[in-house]
Amino acid sequence: MNQGEVEQLPLLDAPGDAWHVRPSPRARRLAVRVLPGGFVEIVVPHGTRPRIIEQFVTRHRPWIERKVALYRPAGSAPADGLPAQIQFAASGRNYDLQLVETAGPPRLVADGALLRLYGDRARMTLLRHVLQRFTMREAHAALAPWLAGLSATTGLKYERLQVRRQRTRWGSCSRSGTISLNACLLFQTPRVVNYLLIHELAHTQHMNHSRRFWNLVERLEPEWRELDAALTSGWRVVPAWALG
Repeated sequence: MNQGEVEQLPLLDAPGDAWHVRPSPRARRLAVRVLPGGFVEIVVPHGTRPRIIEQFVTRHRPWIERKVALYRPAGSAPADGLPAQIQFAASGRNYDLQLVETAGPPRLVADGALLRLYGDRARMTLLRHVLQRFTMREAHAALAPWLAGLSATTGLKYERLQVRRQRTRWGSCSRSGTISLNACLLFQTPRVVNYLLIHELAHTQHMNHSRRFWNLVERLEPEWRELDAALTSGWRVVPAWALG
């Protein structure tokens, strides 16, 4: 394996999952990451022998398989396809999607609850990117006033909002007061999203997960434990096209 190369390791014996090995010159030991969508990445020091990697995966396979089950999308739509419908549970906005095969750059036209996606089916990656950008716009439109309203209600101030497509985080808050939210929050229920926004606003007062932080969260959302557990498993309701 060449430095920086990502390749599949057939010895892993994981049919149906994307298990890959990534050699890293910075790695001092083997590590495994399970990403939303059920993707498994084994990070190894450059030059690690396949047999060593296989033994490492064998030791950690039970943990990996539990995480894969947690992160794999529950729907059956393939990651390389397009959905027939887009349902944003957080905002309650639902769309039917129609692909109109045309040449030229892909574009999306909204006609009420109907989305017409113009483009070439053979360029599926570009078509999915158009839908992902649409999700980003919808997320910002829904989450920006939501966060501002909670800030006014709770008195917890933030500086600005960013909506992004993080692969492993639902949200974060910087020391400068910038709150970053994952666009895929749109696929979560309103109660779960509301909890996540409270969670990040609480970080404007406590940049940690100390007792004082959780006391503040609990004062604002007494059922935070239930909602936090739902958020942890929330990757399963994010469709594969939105993660790719």
